[in-house]
This record gives sequence, C-alpha cells and structure tokens, in this order.
Amino acid sequence: MLTEAAIVEALTRVKDRDLNKSITETGGVREISLDGDNVRLQIALARTGTSDQMEIQQEVVNILKGEGADSVGLRFTELSSEEIEALGGLGEEPFEGPAILSPESKTVFLSVTSGKGGVGKSTVSVNLAVALRRLGKKVGIIDADIYGFSVPDMMGIEERPVVHNERIYPVERFGVKVISMGFFVEDNAPVIWRGPMLGKMINQFFSEVEWGELDYLIMDLPPGTGDVALDLHTMIPESKEILVTTPHATAAFVAARAGTMAIKTNHQIFGVVENMSYFESKSTGEREYVFGTGGGTRLAEELKTEVLGHIPLGQPEIDEDDFAPSIYGPEHPIGIIYTEVAKKVLNKPIR
Repeated sequence: MLTEAAIVEALTRVKDRDLNKSITETGGVREISLDGDNVRLQIALARTGTSDQMEIQQEVVNILKGEGADSVGLRFTELSSEEIEALGGLGEEPFEGPAILSPESKTVFLSVTSGKGGVGKSTVSVNLAVALRRLGKKVGIIDADIYGFSVPDMMGIEERPVVHNERIYPVERFGVKVISMGFFVEDNAPVIWRGPMLGKMINQFFSEVEWGELDYLIMDLPPGTGDVALDLHTMIPESKEILVTTPHATAAFVAARAGTMAIKTNHQIFGVVENMSYFESKSTGEREYVFGTGGGTRLAEELKTEVLGHIPLGQPEIDEDDFAPSIYGPEHPIGIIYTEVAKKVLNKPIR
C-alpha cells in the first residue's frame, strides 16, 4: 500500500520547469490525502495554466500510478511571490504553451457541466455557442464529453477537421468553430481509453488546434466529476462554469457536486440553466411541469448564483436542406430564450 513518505520520494523526480527544481525542493507538495490507493494532492507551481503544468500533471499521474496508485486527483495552486523570490525568482522566458492558454489570451473559457447525464447539457452547449455567435462574438466549442460526444451530430456536421502543417483546423458551423472526439473515431465506435490517454487528447485540443482569436471557448464537459473534468479544471484555472439541471430534485442534487468542485478549484460559476423546465401546448398555451419544479432555483440558491434561463421541452424546426437537429433558429421561442441566456453570459463580470 502507498504511504505518504513513498509519494513524497516519488515526487522528487518531478521538476517545476520555471524554477528548475523538484516540487519537493520548492515546497510545492502542499497536501497529500490517501484513501487506500487513491491519492489526492495539492501542488503549488511558480506558474499555473501553462503547457508546463499540463506536462507536470501527466507526469505526476504516471509516476504515482507506477508506484501503485489506483487514481490520482490533482489540484494546482501557485507559490507565493516570497517563495519564488527565495528560490531564485523567475526568468523572463516567453510563454511557450498553446496561444489560447497564454496569459495574453483574451478568450473566456466557459465550461458547461452537469451532475448526471440525460439533462440536455450538450443541447445547452451548442445552442449557447450559436446564440453567442449571433450576438457577434467569436466562439469555439470543444466537445469534451469524451464518452458521449454528440456535438457534431447535434449541429449537423458531416465534414472532418483539416490538418495542415501539423495543425488541426476545426470545423466551422453556424459561425462556431468545433472540435470533438467524434471527429477522431470511426463509425461511432466506443471510446475505451484510460485517463492518461484521454488527458492527452484534451491537451491536443488546446495545443494542436488552430483556434485563432476567440471571445468564448465553450467546453461541453462529461457529466459528474471524473478524470476529464478534473483535467480541464487544472489545465484552465480561470474557467467559468454553467451548471445544467432539470427541475427534478435528484438532478439538481447531483449537479451541486459539480458546482462544489468548481468552487473548490476557484472557478467562477456564471449560473444555472434549468432544462426541460416545462412542456407548453401549442394548441392551448398551457404549461405542464413534467419533471416537477424548483430544481434549478434550489441549485442556484445552494451555489449562491442565479438561474440564467428556464428552457422548455421542445424540438427545433427541421430544415432538410440545412440539417441541424438540435439548433434552434433565432426566431424560435426557445431560440429566443437561448439568446437571453447568452446576453446574461455577456453581461457577467469576469473576476
């Protein structure tokens, strides 16, 4: 069984690239938590949100799994300026990571997540992306729901990304740049990769894709708080979060876990979208609350945020010549609701 001493010894092999010293030498191993062979760590680096952090994350996971860990959970924070100065200070080396993750990047990273599957998280992601584009913003979307990728089908995308000079150029649809795991598997094959391989793929979505200038990059996360969500939380320390739930109490309860993880990793929660809020009859206009009421409001109260919108059950109008089975038009009643949600997102102060 792993011990704390064995973990510290193993981590002497991991260097903080900015200080050229091991993370044990810098005092960067802040917290160690053991539950059997499940390890949780907090690591402080001179800089976070860089490609070096991504490499260190993967290195730590690989080393500790090689030592016998079943799972490795990581949270990153930064060394204080006093600690960095005492260790010799930082050089002035230019940022070498993906441009979209550089300190100069103005892109807002917006994670759309949920506690459980089946609540319409991906539907909210694609329609929010399109609504933001209609409001004049430059938008990209990463379909990071590795096991349940559906964004290309939802948006009616049939082509694949183009590779030129070892750079991947995302597919563009409705003015939104799109990248998805679905572009890299054949015939809807199941993805059976383990955590490290998935982490590498997510890393490639940032480092090898030519995003250009974006105002917003929306990330459709897998439901829950698994490896992919944790990877993204550590790769992008300044991500903003939108929680998707249904009105049902159970969906809201499990969504609160994802919200709590966002808070613990110092991410900013933009708000809650309550999907499948009600069914409105076209003939009478009466509303039926099929899944109950109040789930979104209770979740927003618990997370001390707001409900950005209540999305009813519905179906976009299908255009056979421009097929996109999940995208609502700008004049559709539900499309109008998504526009209002997008406006609220644009008005959110960025901390």
